[in-house]
Amino acid sequence: MKVSLYVFSGIPGTGKTVLSQRLASQFKAVHLRIDTVEQALRDLCGIAVEGEGYRLAYRVAADNLRLGVSVVADSCNPIELTRGEWETLARDTRAQCINIEVICSDALEHRQRVESRKSNVAGLVLPTWEEVMRREYHAWTRERIIIDTARKTENECFDELLSKLDCSAA
Repeated sequence: MKVSLYVFSGIPGTGKTVLSQRLASQFKAVHLRIDTVEQALRDLCGIAVEGEGYRLAYRVAADNLRLGVSVVADSCNPIELTRGEWETLARDTRAQCINIEVICSDALEHRQRVESRKSNVAGLVLPTWEEVMRREYHAWTRERIIIDTARKTENECFDELLSKLDCSAA
């Protein structure tokens, strides 16, 4: 299997973390969650985090990719700049880059998820529905796999992802 960088993207509450963790487990890949990295920077360094979490994650991802270990990156990845930086990282480490956007097309279901979820990162304050809706998120201009999690079980979404990954590898 070719060393790959799987870059998950999407606004909060769509199901990125569930799918990215399952993929990392299935493929025995490193799971890098930007929420965890950014919260650690806040806790350990006492800084207001902006791009530092992504920059640190790029370095950790590069170390693993150079070792021949695939990486699953879990982040909102909301802007063209970060999308391009992940792709540059993959190219520089000779890894295959696979962009995966996770969406939830049912606004009511999405809102319910956002309002009912609990943080599993110590100290992380999750965004409110209003903050999620106001979040900057650029339209995609790059090739990607899209997984719509609306009205589907976790298993259905994961099976769809694996199927689309098989198709993209062909």
